[in-house]
Amino acid sequence: MKSIKNILLITALTLVAFSCKNETAEPEVKTVKTEATTKKAALDPNATYAKAEFKIEGMTCAMGCAKTIEKKMAKMEGVKSATVDFDRQLAMVEYDNAKVTPTTLENTVTSVADIYKVKDMKTVDAFSKKECKADCKKDCCKNKTEAEKKACAKDCKKACCVKAEKA
Repeated sequence: MKSIKNILLITALTLVAFSCKNETAEPEVKTVKTEATTKKAALDPNATYAKAEFKIEGMTCAMGCAKTIEKKMAKMEGVKSATVDFDRQLAMVEYDNAKVTPTTLENTVTSVADIYKVKDMKTVDAFSKKECKADCKKDCCKNKTEAEKKACAKDCKKACCVKAEKA
């Protein structure tokens, strides 16, 4: 029994001697090279800009799908602006005619993922605006009694109802 105590005491002293150091360990600093972000070239003030609108089928979410496509098009050389409206499944792009074509826009969208399909591409003078139905309050309060409809219209969260109340 005495020999077991001696062995344990020697083991404990050895552990304390080798594990306790007066110097503090400095964290290791590593430098990691990252890929340099390419800056988009300045837009040509003398360029002729066109506006295109087209539907994008296959998007399933606003942040993952629509924003990814929007960023990819916005990074293209010659693109002045790019917006993707997930609710309407609509892309609106203003681009330099000399550097970008409707085909390159379509190729950019489909290169993000195979599920995206471009439909009804057209050149427009001005981008279309989101329309609001005049009867949106009725839509908010569908299948309710008159008293419920009045209360519901006040609490309606649809964008068109909010706009109508502010006006």
